[in-house]
Amino acid sequence: MDNFKDLTFEEAMEKLEEIIGKLEEGDVPLEKAISYYQDGMHLSKICSDKLNHIQEKMVQIMNEQGELVPFDIQEDE
Repeated sequence: MDNFKDLTFEEAMEKLEEIIGKLEEGDVPLEKAISYYQDGMHLSKICSDKLNHIQEKMVQIMNEQGELVPFDIQEDE
């Protein structure tokens, strides 16, 4: 699992899709299936954490002084 920590979001998703494919085949020994499942859960958390981090960045915008401030869309009424 330590080899997953430096993956990009795209790499983690690709590995997660590979694991899902292997588990969906259904011809996996129980011990290996458990290992795949654990790796898949770890990859899922990595992807979720990366998305949350990006979401936090997206709700902020730099002002003219180069400071990050909350991004607020003002809708016309």
